Amino acid sequence: MQIVQAILKCILLGTVQGLTEFLPVSSSGHLALLQRLLGYSLEEGSMTFLSIMLHFGTLLAVLLVFRREIVALFRPPFKRLWMLAAATVPAGLAGLLLGERVDALFAGERGAAWIAVCFGVTAGMLLLCEVMAAKKRRKALGWRQTIPMGLMQAVAILPGISRSGSTIAAGVIAGGRTEEVSTFSFLMSVPVILGSALLGILGAVREPAMLQGMEGGVAGIVLGVAAAAVSGYFSLKLMRKLVVRTNYKWFALYLILLALIVLWLNTVL
Repeated sequence: MQIVQAILKCILLGTVQGLTEFLPVSSSGHLALLQRLLGYSLEEGSMTFLSIMLHFGTLLAVLLVFRREIVALFRPPFKRLWMLAAATVPAGLAGLLLGERVDALFAGERGAAWIAVCFGVTAGMLLLCEVMAAKKRRKALGWRQTIPMGLMQAVAILPGISRSGSTIAAGVIAGGRTEEVSTFSFLMSVPVILGSALLGILGAVREPAMLQGMEGGVAGIVLGVAAAAVSGYFSLKLMRKLVVRTNYKWFALYLILLALIVLWLNTVL
């Protein structure tokens, strides 16, 4: 019975991961909060590994939805491929240099409070994005947009800072066309998630002890990844429709309310 409950928890985490990965509300923040509510210890390496694998599930959704755009990257003159590679570097460096410190900070006693603060920051970026989108003349995607998008993807290693929300906001504020910026934002997730997944798998192979006590076992991971892929696919299709309107105020309102609730719960509990 316990193993069934553990597997169901993994499926729930995967579903939430997929639903929130591409909407501008921070999947990592929601995942960390849900893990706390489900009674997981965030200080264990097994939960970090599970989170990485659930992100891998959403990567499968990106590969399916954007398969044509991904193939187009490898056609001359390769400009967009070079922009993608450059935009990936800041997040890669941030993950390697600061990843463990960030995990430790947000897994601590004040972790929930920090997540709430980051939710608030994301809400502010979304509101600014909506205002600027209505005022600035849109330009074709170029280095002027992709460089700040890459920098914001590095900042988004903080749980609560939405990767999609912050990178799209950065690109739009820099004058990019919303549809082009959003597509590039989703493509930016591919090398980052793939790199994290490979490092996570290598870490698990080198240190099997990090998986000891992993609730749900291999079945839980596989079903969690599948749930993330399926829910991520529908979330991504929905987000592609929403970005055309650049209407983010409701997401911002949701994040502000969620941040206030988390801060209140962190105070009273």
